[in-house]
Amino acid sequence: MEEEEFEFEAVELPDITMELPDIACCFCPQAEFNGKSDSLFFNDGVRRIDFVLVYEDEDMKETDKNITFQKRKVSASLMKMGMELEAVRSVVDEKLLFVKVHMPWDMLCTYAEVLHIKLPIQPNDLSTTSSPFNFLSCITKHFYPSEDLIAKETEYFTAPFEKDRLEYFYVKDRDLFFTPSMRSRMAYYILSRAPYEVQENIKKFGVTKLLDGGVYKAAYPLHDCRFNVMSKEDECPNERYLLYNEWAHPKSFYKMQPLDLIRKYYGEKIGIYFAWLGFYTAMLALAAIVGLGCFIYGYTTQETSTWSKEVCDPLIGGNIVMCPQCDKECTYWRLNSTCESSKKLCIFDNYGTLVFAVFMAIWVTVFLEFWKRYQAELEYDWDTVEFLEQEEQPRPEYEAKCNHTRINPVTRAKEKVPYTACGRCIRLSLGIGTVLFWIVLILASVVAIIVYRLAVFFSFSTRLQSDLKELEPFKEYVTAQMATSVTASIISFVVIMVLNILYERVAIWITDFELPRTKTDYENSLTLKMFLFQFVNYYSSCFYIAFAKGKVVGYPGQPVYLLGKYRNEECDPGGCLIELTTQLTVIMGGKAIWNNIQEVLLPWMKNLIFRYCTRVGSEKVIPRWEQDYQLQPIGKLGLFYEYLEMVIQFGFVTLFVASFPLAPVLALVNNLFEIRVDAWKILTQFRRMVPEKAQDIGAWQPILQGVAILAVASNAMIIAFTSDMIPRLVYYWSFSVYPYGDHSSHTMQGYINNTLSVFDIQDFSNKSRPLQTPYWFNNSTTCRYRDFRYPPGHHRQYEYSIYYWHVIAAKMAFIIVVEHIVYLTKFVLSYVIPDVPYTVREQIKREKYLSQVILHETNLKLVTKRLKPVIMNDNNTFLL
Repeated sequence: MEEEEFEFEAVELPDITMELPDIACCFCPQAEFNGKSDSLFFNDGVRRIDFVLVYEDEDMKETDKNITFQKRKVSASLMKMGMELEAVRSVVDEKLLFVKVHMPWDMLCTYAEVLHIKLPIQPNDLSTTSSPFNFLSCITKHFYPSEDLIAKETEYFTAPFEKDRLEYFYVKDRDLFFTPSMRSRMAYYILSRAPYEVQENIKKFGVTKLLDGGVYKAAYPLHDCRFNVMSKEDECPNERYLLYNEWAHPKSFYKMQPLDLIRKYYGEKIGIYFAWLGFYTAMLALAAIVGLGCFIYGYTTQETSTWSKEVCDPLIGGNIVMCPQCDKECTYWRLNSTCESSKKLCIFDNYGTLVFAVFMAIWVTVFLEFWKRYQAELEYDWDTVEFLEQEEQPRPEYEAKCNHTRINPVTRAKEKVPYTACGRCIRLSLGIGTVLFWIVLILASVVAIIVYRLAVFFSFSTRLQSDLKELEPFKEYVTAQMATSVTASIISFVVIMVLNILYERVAIWITDFELPRTKTDYENSLTLKMFLFQFVNYYSSCFYIAFAKGKVVGYPGQPVYLLGKYRNEECDPGGCLIELTTQLTVIMGGKAIWNNIQEVLLPWMKNLIFRYCTRVGSEKVIPRWEQDYQLQPIGKLGLFYEYLEMVIQFGFVTLFVASFPLAPVLALVNNLFEIRVDAWKILTQFRRMVPEKAQDIGAWQPILQGVAILAVASNAMIIAFTSDMIPRLVYYWSFSVYPYGDHSSHTMQGYINNTLSVFDIQDFSNKSRPLQTPYWFNNSTTCRYRDFRYPPGHHRQYEYSIYYWHVIAAKMAFIIVVEHIVYLTKFVLSYVIPDVPYTVREQIKREKYLSQVILHETNLKLVTKRLKPVIMNDNNTFLL
């Protein structure tokens, strides 16, 4: 067959205007099921099944004629291009027909060259350096998949396949030269471009379009066996069974992932996701240990904190009367009523948190740099080092809309595009405008939750003051601020989930409208849209608590109002840091539970219901293709949502870790389950994914780097503006001794009394004066509030004091110094740690050398054969 016959334009299709006979709509040979449930071949036992198409064989109706035409034309197109088809009727449902697709050897060679698939040219002859930890192999081998079941694959030097130079490739067995995942990838490439209709000179093609239109019910490659039972067929590699037992089974939770087998079975794109997730989880272990140590330090020192003791001391905190925190309904309260909150705050707001925040800033740099190195090793091992953009073929949806012509800026040749420059600008503008609209919608929801906080705070303040018996055991622990914070966090989480569901559909629609050229472009565009939205959606409430709440409240005599009606809320008496910790706990915990329900429980329930509705007698044997059909179809975006989930988690772990040192611990525990849950899900609940090529984690890499840079500033500002660490340090070093203090040496004694401002209750306005006073208030004339202002009677009363300006200067200096030190450290680490290991660079050079010598020396041979020897005759002239 000539190579031109493989081009889609050369396919000769039947006339779509002809009337079809009243026969079954399948346009391919039909066969009866041979009773072999695990067979991966046609009935002849020779031709391997590379893909399966499923459709419903309905009776001929007027409304169904177009669907019938399209099915016939797809079958005709595939066979014209060289594919071999065989149809078999369903064992469970007689209406269903399964079309098995096989690619013969010559066709495989042609499309392997079209897709630039790299294949072995010779075994790797470079010696590998032995690990210095080999003496621990007797222990570490138990943490790796069994080599008796999953043998280590032979390493080869590879090169892009060329059909005309087949003799230079390492072909031991033609049946095994192209792996099943390669065959499925090539089959899907052809199916996604198979023409089925021409209307008004516009060619329609692609099985994806037919699936969306209901012409086909499913299209998928086959799993090689059942996940929990080995196949009895001799030709079956049982890779699914091996992956389940050594990777997805709960008993293997402690084992390293068999990444090479994952890549071989599912392709590089799935492999790189699990490689990244495994590497991220392993690096989290160190962060979790340090974070847990920081938490234990805070927990053990909470009883010894001087300022916490002063809050709880009946003679100090018990004699300090605090001003009401809302208008009229709130009343005075004693500082020692917040004793438990101050102890909780000591757990998270201590000097260990500062050390941990700096550690995490360095950790995230080390993580990203070492991931680049590990990714470079995978790129070489998995033959994606030279995976270029031009090797990736355009999406069928893009090709179908190519109605305009332009000059390619690189080749200067004419090419078809789906839109003009103006049209592209309009599409991008619409997309950007829609994303900005939804971000504004999120910000509006945040404002609504703030209003909710302000409104219900009054209610909680009134209710918690009353002598309700049911609350008596908890009055010591529950404050109005804490109750408001917890309920607002729950409502915020529900709003986040609802907005996520709505925006997800909008983002996909916008990206489809933009028509990106390749699958990578499509995913990168969608990734950016989704992450920007999720970033604002998940983190906006946390940023509000960390940097806005309690910062602009005025003072009791002149409070600040939101919208002229709602008095701005103050932080919990224990500080805003404990509220931020509560918010993070609710969102991280709720998100993990929701995702597990969505990812695991729903597919399992759907499969269970489907099997119940289509159950057959135990005597019937169900073939491999029909067993897979009963599984859930994988989404169009593949593991996009898994990446998004982990990157959002990465943001929680890095952006707000100064307020919640246990975040890495929770993330580590979640990820240990996530790896096995994702593995169990794709192996047991979903059909086999179409293998895809991928060089790296795509647009997620720069997103992670951006989050890492933002995390340094975020944590520095949390320590400076949200925690009380800087005011305590200023008091210890400056205001506890002369000239501002009375102590002879630096101490924390007197910190509480010196950092609470005094307010004269006669200065209350009628709008904010409390309606009731507690029985113990007696004849007090002043109350205290959290701020640094001059007392009444001072010639600058209620203005910011010198302490305030010292604290502000210290906060700004702290942010600048910490940021510069950490950024300098990050820069030095990124410079010192090379992105590509030395051994990998040497192997890449060796492989390129072999490619040049082996594959290109044929050109020299051809030139030599064509040149004839030059002979001089008797007349001194040259003859050819």
